[in-house]
Amino acid sequence: MMAYTVRRILFLLPILYAVTTLVFFFVHLIPGDPVDAILGEQALVSDRVALRRQLDLDDPIWEQQMRYVDGVLHGDLGHSIVTKEPVTQVLLNRFPATLHLALWAICIALFLAVPLGVMAALKQGSWLDRLGMLGALLGISMPNFWLGPLLALLFAVQLDWFPLAGSELPGSVFLPAVTLGTAMAALTSRLMRSSMLDVLGEDYLRTARSKGLSERRVIGKHALVNALNPVVTIVGLQFGALMAGAIVTEKVFSWPGIGTLLLMAIERRDYPVVQGCILLIAVTYVVINLLTDLLYARLDPRVKLGA
Repeated sequence: MMAYTVRRILFLLPILYAVTTLVFFFVHLIPGDPVDAILGEQALVSDRVALRRQLDLDDPIWEQQMRYVDGVLHGDLGHSIVTKEPVTQVLLNRFPATLHLALWAICIALFLAVPLGVMAALKQGSWLDRLGMLGALLGISMPNFWLGPLLALLFAVQLDWFPLAGSELPGSVFLPAVTLGTAMAALTSRLMRSSMLDVLGEDYLRTARSKGLSERRVIGKHALVNALNPVVTIVGLQFGALMAGAIVTEKVFSWPGIGTLLLMAIERRDYPVVQGCILLIAVTYVVINLLTDLLYARLDPRVKLGA
């Protein structure tokens, strides 16, 4: 496993370089000028030229790219064009909020998906199975930008059960976490049902029943543990997607995370912050995928990572 981990990490280096390069060039293709965002369009030409020289924006694009990549390799993501703060510090201040939100979303998704998927599999073809799969279809179909405001209007404005925005008040994480976790719960419940149906037909379950084990023990100790293996994979992939998909949800609920920071940086044409946000999301995604592979191999000894 150690050799596999080292190979995967080495393989990630060119991927991260490609991501860094593509992000750099795509960000610079965004319409607008950061100088205009800082000084305004009515600023004097001399002031604009001086600021562009100060920010090194008048250098050729390839020189800027090489300078940025060299900084990334040395752990320096540059400074914000607008606030002059180090990008690394800005990201460290915002990342815990996004991670907190993503973890809550996963907990809510698993809390809903695992029991629903198991019950749907055990009651295959019943009204409970059809109702659960209908709910899963609705959950997948509802986009975050629609579900978020709907939950806010109902539970924050009408019922006043939860805070409407921000992260300071108790319970403020619940609505954005439900918004993020709904689609994940729908997808995971369908996968859990399918995986559980495959496991229920295995010979070792019949052997366990023949030994006199109770049905609850057969399902909980033998069937459920083996059915969770595919779910671990999808949860790992979805966790990386949550880090990127939280952008809209964070904006709706004014959650002070990476998503809100990224949108703000795009509006200001703050190139270093935009690049830092996307690079952080990419790194988080690939690292979580690696950890998911390692965890899957740990849960299922039949998986050979070196193969």
